[in-house]
Amino acid sequence: MTITLGSKSIQRLTGLHADLVRVVHAAARASDLDFCVLEGLRTLDRQKQLLSQGATTTLKSRHLTGHAVDLAAMSDGEIRWDWPLYHKLAVIVKAAAAAEKVPLEWGGDWRKFKDGPHWQLPWANYPAPAN
Repeated sequence: MTITLGSKSIQRLTGLHADLVRVVHAAARASDLDFCVLEGLRTLDRQKQLLSQGATTTLKSRHLTGHAVDLAAMSDGEIRWDWPLYHKLAVIVKAAAAAEKVPLEWGGDWRKFKDGPHWQLPWANYPAPAN
């Protein structure tokens, strides 16, 4: 089964690193689980807002440089937050990244602040551009 990314999801990929965009599209083509793009490129003001809400722990997010994307699992057209769905989505996205030969880190694998929707290109392979 293939899912089709909606226009909002496609729009939210704007400004992201081409390798990350390629992985998201490959995951959609291979997925039997519906998902959408919640957020890609983020402003510093948005990052500060998320920090104040406890939704992030850093002001040095990969979202600020276009090296991260948040993907949400969906069921019956609604965003779901059930961890088993994110584990299923992780298998799909990791397989897509491997097929595209793009190293990728999942926030769900983190030891401290687990972040199921979060995917990022590793700092070591993709250093942030100079400001």
